[in-house]
Amino acid sequence: MVEYKEDPAAGTPASVAEADQMAMARMYEETLKDFVVGSIIRGKVLEVHPNEVLVDIGYKSEGVIPAHEFADITAVKPGDELNVLLEGIEDDEGMVMLSKTKAEQQERWNNILATHKEGTVVEGEIRSRVKGGMLVDLGGVEAFLPGSQVDLTPVHDPDSLIGKRFEFKIVKINSDRRNIVLSRRELLEERRRERRRELLAEIKIGQTRRGVVKNITDFGAFVDLDGIDGLLHVTDMSWGRLNHPSEMVAVGQELEVMVLDVNLEKERISLGLKQKTANPWDNIEAKYPVGSRLRGRVVNLVPYGAFVELEQGVEGLVHVSEISWTKRIARASDVLTVGPEVDVVVLNVNKEEQKIALGIRQTEVNPWDGVRERYPIGARVSGKVRNLTSFGAFVELEEGIDGMIHVSDMSWTRKINHPSEVLKKGDEVTAVVLEVDPDNQRISLGLKQAQEDPWATIVARYKVGQRVRGKVTKLASFGAFVELEDGVDGLVHISDLSWTKKIRHPGEVVKKGDEIEVVILGVDVEQRRISLGHKQIEENPWDRFGEMYKAGTEVEGKIVRIIEKGVIVELPLGVDGFVPVSQLAPTQIKNIADKFKVGDTLPLKVLEFEKESKKIVLSAVEALKDKEAHLVEEYMAKHKLPPTTIGESATITGTPSAEDTSIPAEN
Repeated sequence: MVEYKEDPAAGTPASVAEADQMAMARMYEETLKDFVVGSIIRGKVLEVHPNEVLVDIGYKSEGVIPAHEFADITAVKPGDELNVLLEGIEDDEGMVMLSKTKAEQQERWNNILATHKEGTVVEGEIRSRVKGGMLVDLGGVEAFLPGSQVDLTPVHDPDSLIGKRFEFKIVKINSDRRNIVLSRRELLEERRRERRRELLAEIKIGQTRRGVVKNITDFGAFVDLDGIDGLLHVTDMSWGRLNHPSEMVAVGQELEVMVLDVNLEKERISLGLKQKTANPWDNIEAKYPVGSRLRGRVVNLVPYGAFVELEQGVEGLVHVSEISWTKRIARASDVLTVGPEVDVVVLNVNKEEQKIALGIRQTEVNPWDGVRERYPIGARVSGKVRNLTSFGAFVELEEGIDGMIHVSDMSWTRKINHPSEVLKKGDEVTAVVLEVDPDNQRISLGLKQAQEDPWATIVARYKVGQRVRGKVTKLASFGAFVELEDGVDGLVHISDLSWTKKIRHPGEVVKKGDEIEVVILGVDVEQRRISLGHKQIEENPWDRFGEMYKAGTEVEGKIVRIIEKGVIVELPLGVDGFVPVSQLAPTQIKNIADKFKVGDTLPLKVLEFEKESKKIVLSAVEALKDKEAHLVEEYMAKHKLPPTTIGESATITGTPSAEDTSIPAEN
């Protein structure tokens, strides 16, 4: 039976059951306030099943956790307490959704935030590679390590770091996205800078320190001195020659080096390796006195000589001129190679400049010693032509001894431009010693001095006015050389080739190899010259030309050459005359070649005759004045000239000027 009693506040009766229900409802609403999705709450295990675990969290319904969230489901017992994360109040079956794993992750994340901030150092294990970098496990919380922040230098094998633990610097935390970015590089750089400051404070010049070769360049090697790099220059690696630092050191090699210089402002350290040993040049003069004979190894070849290593760190230079007494060696590489040992003699020692001059030829007897006695001046010697140059021929007198015959000492009579005109390689010759210079290793020889000088009796054999025959041996722009006898040449100047022709080149009259008759015009014994004339074998025709070609005489002439100022014509008896351009036609001519051609025959009248200058000036215009009209028309038409009359011609032409009648000098 339900008991009622009056509620004074309400003024109405209420049952006890309704009051209890209302109280429970208020308690339930208060309880719900403690259950917020995403929060971590304490729970107690009620039941353990193979696939799930029932947990009481103080809610009207039990919660369920999947079995796979437990490392060992068999170790879980009813009554165990644990923290769980509330994922949802009720699912479709009315169960509370819980997660043990997410609760642990949230707790670890909260722990990281509580104990670490951006810039702090944390330890973690590299777990795997991802795009752009690597994932690091920070005690259950994953963080991202960019590839550029793994180490101080690029890592070529990132997989080798997986599973290894390192210290990292937290560079960024994003709480909303639960994202942490790490850098190992920044941490290493900070520690390196700190170590660098410590090293710079304690390092001193003269100290020896151990380091590892970090990098090699053409000029040296960088050595890591446990936090700071020092430069070991190639010149400070060895007292001897090094072509490249890699010949002495290798990347990763551990070295003991000496501190040579410290620049605190620029944080630069200069190191030395050779300074750990004594300088071999300190007592070099005592070890290698001038004149001592040694044995060394050829280590380098240059165009001007060879470097020979006498000991580690000590080299001497054999100049190319000190390799052989007799051979003219252009390059050391022609007779030496790198590697073999050679005998040398010390010629000079310069301790300050660390230079030693060596000689190879000094290890042998100098064949030039006593050469004055073996080849006195004036002696007749024989030898074989070994080589020809532009200035002479080298004759081998004995093994290693050559004499030189200059081109000027090859012939008494001929001007020799090249020794090949007289000699060839391999010829056996007899010559006379003219000069001996053992210091410069020179012997001058004369080929012509071994023969009688034909010019000694040349005047008796060749007299002025004498007629002789000779062979044309050479043509030049100024004349022709004629051989009168073996070794005796004379010159026919171009002006002495013809009485009547204006010769531009000797080839117009004679050819090389022609045998011609000439007249001796002059003999100069001192200059060794004979002047010849070819035209002089005939009488001078200009004596009779005066009557044949006096002014006003009409003749015909054939054009043989066209020049700028007119034409050269050949007249009877083969003499040349000149027709100025103004005298070719009664009208103006701009280009002679357009109207006249070589071979044309012209009617002409002599305007001027000069015997002394051998000049005949003619005019076609003056000749046409005396011709009938139809002949004038034919002349004008033949040469494509505009029609005109004799009257017009007289008006147009007039008298030629002195400039018009001057023949250009072409010779």
